[in-house]
Amino acid sequence: MKNKTIYVKGMHCHCCKRLLELVFEKEHIAYQKIESGKILLSKDADLKRVQSLVEQNGFQIMEDKNLILVEQIKLAVIELIQYANNSNSIIRNSDYLVGKIGFSYPQLSSVFSEYEGITLEKFIIQNKIEKTKELLQEEEMTLSEIAYQMGYSSVQYLSNQFKKITGMTVSEWRKVGGQI
Repeated sequence: MKNKTIYVKGMHCHCCKRLLELVFEKEHIAYQKIESGKILLSKDADLKRVQSLVEQNGFQIMEDKNLILVEQIKLAVIELIQYANNSNSIIRNSDYLVGKIGFSYPQLSSVFSEYEGITLEKFIIQNKIEKTKELLQEEEMTLSEIAYQMGYSSVQYLSNQFKKITGMTVSEWRKVGGQI
């Protein structure tokens, strides 16, 4: 048996990855690498045991190719918005996703919408607004700097999308302490 890659739904952050690393080490599960959304198992790993441990820790192994693609899209969006430090303002979202995943944007968008029930663009906007909330709470950047980092052409455009998604203006959100 050769090394096997399994795809894991819901494993989006470094904490999730670290959790499975600790579980696998404790249980002596042989693996090559654990990344966001996937695990490269060693050839001698017990697949049924791995599946059981993954599920016991609140994750799900995916086998459907389209579900795997949707998860890869989610991970790429999260990576771009949460961790890419300003590249969101430099590269178009669609170009980033196409380059990262290797499918055309219309293909990505179509599969994503079919499986998630919202458009890919709306998912990207929701993630941008969540990151904007985090940056507003940190109070280290101006709204203009945040708009630039999130790839918005103007503060007004960001403000309009913020209100559309949250139902509040940025000022109203700040007044309630960002507790929404």
